[in-house]
Amino acid sequence: MSSTERRPRGSVGREESPQAGAGAGSGTGAEPGSEGGAARETLEDYTLRFAPRSYRRWTPMVVATTALGGIAYLADFSIGAGIGLTHGTGNALAAILVAAVVIFVTGFPLAYYGARYNLDLDLITRGSGFGYYGSVLTSVIFASFTFIFFALEGSIMAQGLKLGLGLPLWLGYLVSTFMVIPLVVYGMKALSKLQVWTTPVWLLLMVGPLAYLVVTDPGTVDHWLSFAGTGGEGGVNTASVLLGSGVCLSLIAQIGEQIDYLRFMPPRTNGNRRAWWTAVVVAGPGWVVLGALKQAIGAFLAVYVIASVGPASAAEPIQQFKAAFDAMMPSWLVVPLAVVLVVISQIKINVTNAYSGSLAWTNSFTRLTGRYPGRMVFVLLNLAFALALMEADMFSFLNRVLGFYSNCAIAWVVTVATDIMVNKYVLKLSPHAPEFRRGMLYAVNPVGTVAFVAASGLSIAMYFHALGDTLQPYSPVAAALIAFVLTPLMAVLTKGRYYLRRTTDGIDEPLLDADGNPSATLYRCHVCRQEFERPDVAACRTHDAVVCSLCLSTDRVGDHVLPASVG
Repeated sequence: MSSTERRPRGSVGREESPQAGAGAGSGTGAEPGSEGGAARETLEDYTLRFAPRSYRRWTPMVVATTALGGIAYLADFSIGAGIGLTHGTGNALAAILVAAVVIFVTGFPLAYYGARYNLDLDLITRGSGFGYYGSVLTSVIFASFTFIFFALEGSIMAQGLKLGLGLPLWLGYLVSTFMVIPLVVYGMKALSKLQVWTTPVWLLLMVGPLAYLVVTDPGTVDHWLSFAGTGGEGGVNTASVLLGSGVCLSLIAQIGEQIDYLRFMPPRTNGNRRAWWTAVVVAGPGWVVLGALKQAIGAFLAVYVIASVGPASAAEPIQQFKAAFDAMMPSWLVVPLAVVLVVISQIKINVTNAYSGSLAWTNSFTRLTGRYPGRMVFVLLNLAFALALMEADMFSFLNRVLGFYSNCAIAWVVTVATDIMVNKYVLKLSPHAPEFRRGMLYAVNPVGTVAFVAASGLSIAMYFHALGDTLQPYSPVAAALIAFVLTPLMAVLTKGRYYLRRTTDGIDEPLLDADGNPSATLYRCHVCRQEFERPDVAACRTHDAVVCSLCLSTDRVGDHVLPASVG
């Protein structure tokens, strides 16, 4: 390795402003094999690679607050209301609890891996059973999650704008879509400020009216707990609980959006260990605690307003909070405050949906084509999908959409979580250190791919009654169990041989430093002439130099990709 290709170790720890760090780390990777083409990253994306230490200047608590700001969405209120109105309060609470436990258990290893090694969920998926191209399938699943929930939140905002300003729904859909574009142009810096400053207002508006209702009229709680559902059947039964939990489990992919923020966690050290772990647990799998509470509140408010607005509108958060505010405030203030709550919530979550979705689309497109058109292209694509769903009145068939989607999301998340927990730490057939670079991974790893396809395929068949009406409610359970069993089974059958295409990247220095954090030593990519930290580079096949992961992704000819080998 030529000494001119590497920055001396002593210069790595110098203090830089975040702007300087971003410039040094953002690395516009040229497209090898193209006539002057360049794959340029938009501001602060880190779309195809790990987040460098030079950029990660925030404290654990700032990162956690930013990540939790993204779950201010009101969809939980609609989901909880829909389940409660259909199946009754007892079944709804049991369903919410079952889903929350599954989401927390599967989200923990993913959140830890993302924060510890500074990778988004797609990069984690690549090295956790799917392979370099195999994870494109799950990237599309995640991108679908973001525009489905963007559409849901946009629909809720349009309902608020119709109530408060008299805007027709179609115009409200357009407003809710286009207003997030200026905010999504920028990355973590802008989003962290937005989430931190708006969270106190959002919490006050959400918790205040609920607390007032419970304190001033305790009978509303008793009425809610005894509510048997619109069908009037009553009683807790397994089928209703599983059908309800299947809808709640559609949110299992939310951990991907949490990791989009958690990957910017600072290195874990002895000095920040407690704060680091607290942030990872609270903002990682811990998001579901607040999510489950919001679902329960949604079910409560739906029962509270059903007599005045009817079952069809009781699931709309704008109607729920309008009624709650009406119980404690002058009438002239009710609608404005309800609209403010809806708008703040929609902005907080939909900047995250648009941001994370654009990352997922960009990641998939660049790997498949070797071209990087820029993230903003996919911001607009994601928003176009969401707008189409809104105009198709997705809100009216919410539970059916989420019930179907949850099968795919569960299969994916459980497969990756099982690979980390079981294949890496128990069976030790999956490499412990994360890997995401082209050339180091096989194109497709049958371990995760087979487990995911089988789990999602069979569970979707069950959901659509292909295996009989009796088994239909068990589709989410089937997705989780099949993925959990097949992932280690496939690893054993293949003896883990399809995880790594190579066992060395041609660079002597370890990927991790003495504390187990990704090394911050800088190397200069000989293709784009930018500096990247150690985990983001590999030796070049044709030169005595290194190439960054972004240039490897855009190398359509493959001149720089290391050949398959061992040792």
